Amino acid sequence: MDKKYSNFSFYMPTEIVFGVDVELQVADYIKRYGGTKVLIVMDGGGFIKASGLFDKVTDCLDAAGLPYEELEGVQPNPNASLVYKGLDKVRETGVDFVLAIGGGSTMDTAKAIAIGMVNDGDFLDFFTHKRKPAKIGNVGAISTIAASGSETSGSALIKDDMGSGFKGGFMNPAIRTKFALLDPVLTYTVPKFQTACGAADIFSHTFDTYLTDQTSYLADQFCEGVMRTSVKFGPIALAKPDDYEARAELLLNASFSHNDVTRIGRSKLSATTHFVEEALSNVYHKTHGAGIALVMPACTQMALDRGVDTEERLAQLATNVFEVSPEAGTAREVAQEGIDRMRAWLEGMGLPKTIREYAGVDSVSEETIDEILSYVKCGDDGIFFGYGNVTRDDVRDMLESIA
Repeated sequence: MDKKYSNFSFYMPTEIVFGVDVELQVADYIKRYGGTKVLIVMDGGGFIKASGLFDKVTDCLDAAGLPYEELEGVQPNPNASLVYKGLDKVRETGVDFVLAIGGGSTMDTAKAIAIGMVNDGDFLDFFTHKRKPAKIGNVGAISTIAASGSETSGSALIKDDMGSGFKGGFMNPAIRTKFALLDPVLTYTVPKFQTACGAADIFSHTFDTYLTDQTSYLADQFCEGVMRTSVKFGPIALAKPDDYEARAELLLNASFSHNDVTRIGRSKLSATTHFVEEALSNVYHKTHGAGIALVMPACTQMALDRGVDTEERLAQLATNVFEVSPEAGTAREVAQEGIDRMRAWLEGMGLPKTIREYAGVDSVSEETIDEILSYVKCGDDGIFFGYGNVTRDDVRDMLESIA
């Protein structure tokens, strides 16, 4: 395989503030980036308030003389209806800074509000790719889980729960947060299942940039380091939830997996894994990382089985991430062992192996497979995945293999 760079630009304006108790600096950073009145965006389960983090943050805002409004109700697949509610509150109260406290869905909701604050028209136009936002309003994040990396990524995803049912996102450097406050201690209480989902999600964002025919030695070092970090520290965080090193490595890993440093020299993405997961969760409304853990090995197996010049690349993944000996056999055999170890890593963290297990159902009908396929962003000529186009029939076969 000839190695080559594509042209690229790299812009990552988010200020990362990392360490114990950095959330206590939240008022200073809001003021630094021009905020005078804050909208705090939170989950719908009350976890941020129950944990005491909400009081800790609002005490800091009160001490700094920063008034604030609250917006609760974020769901695992963030909904447009809550964004509209937030935008109404912004207009009614004069909010000029949006603060997300939570995980990726909370951050994406906050980003969508911040986009709608400063761009004319319906914010959903950006998520359905009718328009591109020129800018984003002031938005910051306090991350409470190592997973999506939305705190530093130039991407966001929203579901239209008020009409079309569309679920999708876009990537644009203009929509990064102003700052991300990352305290590993805040992730100690993340449930084991969510911790495992987060490790899988982190891995997948880098994997999607890795399995392309555009590559460079430096980019590969970044990618393989991020993936190895997830493989090593995901199980440790599960076994020892208050292990600071494991939690710190995963939290920082999430931010660097999705802030485009792993994409230098690559203009392509292997999109199938995320496109299929988006369709799957649109039907079953489950956690993103769980769907990723189910779909990613299946997509990788599909890439290898289809014989689309992936053996060498997947053998490199097996050797440099999953420690398969390059002398273990042919490139295909080494690649297969790597896929098997990927599955074992994910299953060892308690993540689902089948759609039935993922969805908590006894069976998956052909009608359900059809419904999932109807949401997959795939034209007649297929989805780009690694080195070739994947058709709907390919995706159907893959879904049936894990049903």
